[in-house]
Amino acid sequence: MRLVTCLLFMAATAQAHYRFSKLIVGGVAETEEWTSIRQTKNYQGNFGVTDVNSPDMRCFQMRPGTGTARVTAGDKLGFIAMSAITHFGPVQFYMARVPDGADINTWEAAGNVWFKVGSISAVKNANGQLTSGEDTWPAYNKQTVEFTIPGNVPSGKYLVRVESIALHQAQSVGGAQIYLSCAQVEIAGGGNGNPGPLVAFPGAYRANDPGLLWSYYPVPTSYTAPGPGVWQG
Repeated sequence: MRLVTCLLFMAATAQAHYRFSKLIVGGVAETEEWTSIRQTKNYQGNFGVTDVNSPDMRCFQMRPGTGTARVTAGDKLGFIAMSAITHFGPVQFYMARVPDGADINTWEAAGNVWFKVGSISAVKNANGQLTSGEDTWPAYNKQTVEFTIPGNVPSGKYLVRVESIALHQAQSVGGAQIYLSCAQVEIAGGGNGNPGPLVAFPGAYRANDPGLLWSYYPVPTSYTAPGPGVWQG
């Protein structure tokens, strides 16, 4: 009986987790997983990263990429969560430009190369408070999340990193679960912007950052997502 209970708990836990494995480009969703997104280590177990000092914070990849999506600066790019974002918390987007001559399928994106291009964070309710529900977290229980590629970003090849920071167990340091993956894209029609500030993964976050902690009581009245500000292009 105890074994059955344990197995049921593990199954329920796995179902509550998720992975980002498909893109939406030009309003069209990819039909197969890992088409232009590097396959992540949670492709079967749907678990998140909890150690912000781990190299897994970069792309969480299990193997090199294979495909590259073609997008236009100023257009929207979406990520599909399998099966949905079932934990509350912010969703953020970063980009890193692949150096000329480097192979987009194997480039590691180490060092200060990432800049933030989007953040779907907390909003206060009518009482000026934050809850653990959909009224506070716009991405909660959504299957797709998207951002607009800055119109002034230079043309070229990029890794685009999505992260969902799950705060349901983040009452103490190390409790936040980060679900992330990296898409490979080639951007056309860009501008001459100078994206920044540039940060590194790991390195951009510290385990005790306020944005990685959540208290159910007293009820929070403010929240700031971790990392730099969003580059406006």
